[in-house]
Amino acid sequence: MIDLNADLGEGFGRWTLTDDEALLSVVTSANVACGFHAGDPSTMRRVCELAVARGVRIGAQVSYRDLAGFGRRAMDVPARELADEVAYQIGALEVFARAAGGAVTYVKPHGALYNRTVRDEVQAAAVVEGVRLAGGALPVLGLPGSRLLAAAAAAGLPGVPECFADRAYTPERTLVPRSEPGAVLHEPAEVIAQALALTGQGAGRSLCLHGDTPGAAELAARVRAELLAAGVRIEAFA
Repeated sequence: MIDLNADLGEGFGRWTLTDDEALLSVVTSANVACGFHAGDPSTMRRVCELAVARGVRIGAQVSYRDLAGFGRRAMDVPARELADEVAYQIGALEVFARAAGGAVTYVKPHGALYNRTVRDEVQAAAVVEGVRLAGGALPVLGLPGSRLLAAAAAAGLPGVPECFADRAYTPERTLVPRSEPGAVLHEPAEVIAQALALTGQGAGRSLCLHGDTPGAAELAARVRAELLAAGVRIEAFA
């Protein structure tokens, strides 16, 4: 069994990036931008309404406060401030999730924050503290073996190991930085092969399909179809 997640709602005002409607027909979990790297109130509301209508779980995709850099620039944020900002983002999305008849059911860091919490114990603990501050024992998605999942476990939060269909891995099983050539996989055959391999290896309970690359919705649909053809059951993680 595998959960399929994608980053959604990554627009701002009149600018749009992800094909939210198409991706919500493919995934079982939606990582919704909460306004710090992308997203705005109207976008959050719209995506939450679509997700609830299609039975897709809503997750808060929290990030550093970096709209100009799409949350992909390294930043040094004091731990207490980061915890507050994580809680703030979760709370903002929760308003729209509940208005749509749903709820925020998990949290996933985005971009530079995600990568930072792989190795940085302090920042990882701050993210977890932000989740706790928001008022619930929400599951946290992170890279297997990361400081983030360790911090979640220490705090009594469920940790969900995640793998990536369209990102290259280093020999240490971390993600190749986007600044390096080949960090993002674009060829459909390569993405599908990696998705099947990672799922077969049990590399994670949730498989990420990025929504901000050209043709992402069509590629995500092909990945889902190939997984089903291989006998993989697709459903949201418990």
